[in-house]
Amino acid sequence: MQGWIYSHVGKGSFISPQLPEIKPAALRVGNAKNPLQTAGFPIDFLNEFHQVLDDDYNRLHLDDGYPDPKLAPLKELYRAYRSQLTRGGLYHKFGRYSIPEGSSHLRKVLADYLNHTRALNISEENVITVRGTVMGINLVCSGLIKRGDTVVSGIPGWKRAEQNFQHAGAVHLGIPIDQEGIVLEELEKICKRRPVRMVYITPHHHYPTTVSLPMHRRLELLKLSERYGFIIFEDDYDFDFHYKHKPLLPLASADENGMVIYGGSFSKSFSPAFRLGYLVASKNVIDHLSSVRLLLDRQGDHILENAMAELIEEGTIQRYLRKTLSVYQERRDTFCRLLQTELSDQVQFHVPEGGMTVWTRFDEHIDLTSLAQRCKKQGLSFSDGTVHQYKTFKANATRLGFASSSLSELEESVAIIKKQIK
Repeated sequence: MQGWIYSHVGKGSFISPQLPEIKPAALRVGNAKNPLQTAGFPIDFLNEFHQVLDDDYNRLHLDDGYPDPKLAPLKELYRAYRSQLTRGGLYHKFGRYSIPEGSSHLRKVLADYLNHTRALNISEENVITVRGTVMGINLVCSGLIKRGDTVVSGIPGWKRAEQNFQHAGAVHLGIPIDQEGIVLEELEKICKRRPVRMVYITPHHHYPTTVSLPMHRRLELLKLSERYGFIIFEDDYDFDFHYKHKPLLPLASADENGMVIYGGSFSKSFSPAFRLGYLVASKNVIDHLSSVRLLLDRQGDHILENAMAELIEEGTIQRYLRKTLSVYQERRDTFCRLLQTELSDQVQFHVPEGGMTVWTRFDEHIDLTSLAQRCKKQGLSFSDGTVHQYKTFKANATRLGFASSSLSELEESVAIIKKQIK
């Protein structure tokens, strides 16, 4: 059946003459090639986009700004997910492929939710679901960025986004970040020299430094976008966590010319393992990105999306965010107090107005890589900051996340850092 032999009635069975004749090869000892490890064909950009993550996190961790999954409404999510699987009309819901834009139920509920919380003025036609911010960026790069296009973002920034620009063949140019976010004078200089296709920003809390882009710069950025015709990709990864209870509204809420693509994610609210996000843009952009998505991901997880829609409709998400906001604010205040009282002569930082991390600069005499390694041996994990360094930016700094740790764990963590510095 596999074609090695053939049978002929009255004659017998014979080896197939179509098989190639394989000549014996000399036995290779030592450096024999293992095809399970290394392919026989070359790979361009091998490992160039890989970011080493330490999955072996210790009990104590000051991470990149992750939420505490112990606070997430897991019981409510389980109930909503189960109800989606047990309701009638299973073939209509799950027996065939559906629309690539995502669950129409979630898109409608999400449009209403974003209109209420972020002052947008959209309908479900302006929303496409994605599996997270990275997928949203990749989808935009695949659908709207051509090889040789110029993409601008702040330095330091989020290297995973920058890697997507690079993979799309774009020319990535970085502009400086100050205490009010990206420096728009530098952006306009670039616009005067060459066409800019897209500007990527995290205006609510810039990644990694956590500074907020003030309103006057937001309005000026929108004017520049209209004047020079570039897309604004607004990555609003932690809008819900602003401790003054007066978050700045997204640029998308003031966009009158359809220049902004707005991205958000539930991963920062629940857990990085919870893969559900969204993009908001003009209808023709959503239609185009939906057609491009078909080449990558036939559709989203409509069961999960409908379950999320149910949690939003019931008010579960809203109650969860109100509860966690006060918890994370207490953790922020405690962590910043500990940094100030225990490490004031070793670190510099500004108390963040929102988000889940503190951008912390260590004294120049401290080897941050060595410190992180010593702390890890003592049961505390945190980034050594090398992922945030560039040729033009070499700050001895890192992001120390506080939201996923209890108050007692934060005290232990700072005590370990203090001891290892000494």
